Amino acid sequence: MTIKVISFTLPEIAIVEKTGCPDRISEQSMDIEQLAKISRALADPTRLRIYEAIAARDEIYCGELVERVGLAPGTVSHHLKVLAEAELIDSRREGQFIYNRATPETMKRYAETLTKFGRRR
Repeated sequence: MTIKVISFTLPEIAIVEKTGCPDRISEQSMDIEQLAKISRALADPTRLRIYEAIAARDEIYCGELVERVGLAPGTVSHHLKVLAEAELIDSRREGQFIYNRATPETMKRYAETLTKFGRRR
């Protein structure tokens, strides 16, 4: 069996064709750029604690996050921005309050993609 790389352009993962084999390795469920963005977002221990606090509830008010992690509101806001850019959380405004909630579908796709990486040989 020979393996021929058909294409490789970021942010997509290479699509590989196995010549002489009916199977085809399909593109991952999450592109490399999104995978890296989530990994960077969760690599910071403070951000991981903030994400954990958000994921533990249906939604949480920003002021409560500030109290729980003991950081300045601006610092918490920065961490929330990184988590939102990685599509790990959504925010909604209700009057002057901002509520955050985790997006479990993003975490599920992230975990599935990492699992697929572990199965490749």
